[in-house]
Amino acid sequence: MVFYEMSNHKNLNRYLYLLLVIIVIGFMPFCSRKEPMQKEINKNWVFKQYGKEEWLPATVPGCVHLDLLANKKIEDPFYRDNEKSLQWIDKEDWEYKTSFDVDKEMLKRERIELFFAGLDTYSDVYLNDKKILSTSNMYREWRVECKPLLREGGNDLYIKFFSPIRIGLDKRTEAGYDLKADNDNSLMGGMEDKKVSIFTRKAPYHYGWDWGPRFVTSGVWRPVVLKLWDEVKIRDLNIINDSIDNERAVLTAWFEVESTASHSVDFSIEVNGQKAGDSKKELSQGLNTIPVEFVIENPKRWWCNGLGEPYLYNIKASVTTGKAVEEISLKHGIRTVKLIQEPDSGGKSFYFELNGVPVFAKGANYIPSDVFLSRVTPGRYEKIIRSALDANMNMLRVWGGGIYEEDVFYDLCDKNGILVWQDYMFACSLYPGDKEFLENVKQEAIDNVKRLRKHPCIALWCGNNENYQAWYMWGYKEQYEKQDQALAAKIWNDYKTVFYDILLKVTAKYHKGVDYWPSSPMAVFDRETEYGEVALDDKKSGDRHYWGVWHAEEPFSKYDELIPRFMSEYGFQSFPAFETIKAYTIPSDWDIKSAVMTAHQRHPRGNQLIRKYMDRDYKVPKDFWEFMYLSQVVQGEGIKRGIEAHRRNMPYCMGSLYWQLNDCWPVASWSSTDYYLKWKALHYYAKKAFEPLLVSIKKNKKDTEIYVISDLQQSFHGKIEVEVMDFNGKLFYRKSLPVIVEPNVSRMVLRIEDGEMMLSRPDIKRTVLSVSLKNEDNMVCAANHLFYKPVKELKWSKPRIQTGFAKNIDGYSVVISCDVMTKSIFLSVEGEEGFFTDNYFDMLPGTSRTIEFHTPKTIDNFDKKLKITSYY
Repeated sequence: MVFYEMSNHKNLNRYLYLLLVIIVIGFMPFCSRKEPMQKEINKNWVFKQYGKEEWLPATVPGCVHLDLLANKKIEDPFYRDNEKSLQWIDKEDWEYKTSFDVDKEMLKRERIELFFAGLDTYSDVYLNDKKILSTSNMYREWRVECKPLLREGGNDLYIKFFSPIRIGLDKRTEAGYDLKADNDNSLMGGMEDKKVSIFTRKAPYHYGWDWGPRFVTSGVWRPVVLKLWDEVKIRDLNIINDSIDNERAVLTAWFEVESTASHSVDFSIEVNGQKAGDSKKELSQGLNTIPVEFVIENPKRWWCNGLGEPYLYNIKASVTTGKAVEEISLKHGIRTVKLIQEPDSGGKSFYFELNGVPVFAKGANYIPSDVFLSRVTPGRYEKIIRSALDANMNMLRVWGGGIYEEDVFYDLCDKNGILVWQDYMFACSLYPGDKEFLENVKQEAIDNVKRLRKHPCIALWCGNNENYQAWYMWGYKEQYEKQDQALAAKIWNDYKTVFYDILLKVTAKYHKGVDYWPSSPMAVFDRETEYGEVALDDKKSGDRHYWGVWHAEEPFSKYDELIPRFMSEYGFQSFPAFETIKAYTIPSDWDIKSAVMTAHQRHPRGNQLIRKYMDRDYKVPKDFWEFMYLSQVVQGEGIKRGIEAHRRNMPYCMGSLYWQLNDCWPVASWSSTDYYLKWKALHYYAKKAFEPLLVSIKKNKKDTEIYVISDLQQSFHGKIEVEVMDFNGKLFYRKSLPVIVEPNVSRMVLRIEDGEMMLSRPDIKRTVLSVSLKNEDNMVCAANHLFYKPVKELKWSKPRIQTGFAKNIDGYSVVISCDVMTKSIFLSVEGEEGFFTDNYFDMLPGTSRTIEFHTPKTIDNFDKKLKITSYY
């Protein structure tokens, strides 16, 4: 038998050996493919002050202030007035070092590079005693090919950070002239009036602001990564929506691929796990830009909060060679977003259009959530964006005095449908225009636009915050012209180079489909024309920052009169939660005039203005705690009036972004959530004022107008009910009428003469107008009310507030009832962490409501710890 003959051991072994060789050779390309790998270098870091001997443990990512704090070399920077004693830190140089292992297999890789996601700010970097990099920009990414310098076993990485203050002073001297930077708190830093923040590409708010401390940091503030790869590396993937309709979306994936040699490679695109496109291309050595077209049938669009689902596709892109497979994954939202500026009967529009639908922008300005950036965890970002979402916001403006935020921030905005107005990082200052500075800015812009353009949430790139306004309205132009006409011309030309040329071109080239706006605020933009003050504020176009309320001490009623096309900044201060104040004070500090409370109030007239506005409408309390509480009520009432005025006037006005959402340390400020992310009264007020359906009441001299504002995309059918009653609930007037409210509209549904509502009656100081909007099932969908006199003039009765509670899975349900009209009810649970779903609310006489208190724990004696405060 043949089988028997082949079973000879010698022949059989030879046959099996040859078969094995054939199999191995056949599969060798597959088996030898090496996946790219990376290794974060975040362990075993130590640091010291240059010139000192002692090396101390360091945390990377981090900064020198946090490392000093962790090693008990300084006290808590936020506690009491410790800030003053820590200003020496930014005048020193600091050294950081670590070692990391590289094995023999790693050294076989074709390319090995060190990637620095962020170094703050001036530094020299050494690998195994060889200088590999010098940095001068906190916002840039740095990549260094380092394989020739690596050795098997331990490798030493050393970074020397130079004092940003000393280098800033040198650059100021080299410039030969001063540049304005009013928020640079050089006096706190012991530098008199020598402003240096503008010469350094570093977060401006680190140098101080009128809501923030002065801590000029240094350190490795973003990760350091060792990256290893063979043959090809995907440097960037940019997906462009070429065309979209209900049947199909045509997209192009633009691969930016670095290749070690000429290769024939396969490109592939998967969408939600299904192959959607592929292509075979020839790569040349170096950087290649390769387009791969693909199609998504019946596409789901990405929508902002309130308009629909923020749908995200899972995209996986790969490049395959004989030896390597390189993959990259991202989330992609299919959407179009445009800034619409078209002539109309009122001037020129300014609004965002998402997927062809006009969007009234509801939201706030966002600043960095800590002055020490590495402390902002993903969980903290999650809580911040959740607070915005819960307050019915659909847009945040990332303000230009902070940072280009972490990817997790934009990921959360993508996921939750929050549009982002993204400033470039320039604010309230003038900047140099030397060749080195301009090139640094250009590369900074490219790095960050390419990093962030994958996020569908990005709706606009804006050149700066208030720099244009500073030149024309703050007197900068006149001061420089008086000093030196040629110098004034140079400074203005430098401005135009950065904001009308460099940033405009970078945005247009690297983020197609998203608009650029040179400065906020600004009325019109034509890069070839110098408009001066007309371009700043013609009151008929562009966006506006209105600070007549607050800085100019104008009344809140001005919000009803001064209606912009888009309000991108306005605000009013309050103090943070009392629990927050207790975290940085001792009881002897509990006086708004104390040194510690003054240290945590950065506006020079802040306390004075809070008291002045409070006195207009309320009786100013002498008790410290009550003053803190009432400051929040005043802030909430004021900004509520602004939001409602803006929404009533849509579509003329199409945006209301108040200043500001959050804080970077515990402080009296314009924020609606404090440093510990506790909701102030304003955030509760904003939640109601930003609801998809809003009832708004506008009192005129002789009549009252009632509006219904709808962000819904379908018509609303229901009825309006109007009641006038006294504080005991006695009804004097009632009117009900059916209403149909069209989609995405503000409409006055009723005007009532004062005589009809009997508002001439003598007890007007005990009268309230209540308006509710009900659906066809008689459920209240929106409600509002109005007093006819300032709160301090009203004749209040002592309320009898009754409560009941029940434990539930998320915490407690609290039922509250009031016998008489009761204002600004504030709930708290002493000594316990938790969140009330509503707070600082008014209650009509004889009504009750249920409030949820979210807490993960069971609280002993909950009823005794529940504290209820009202204005009475």
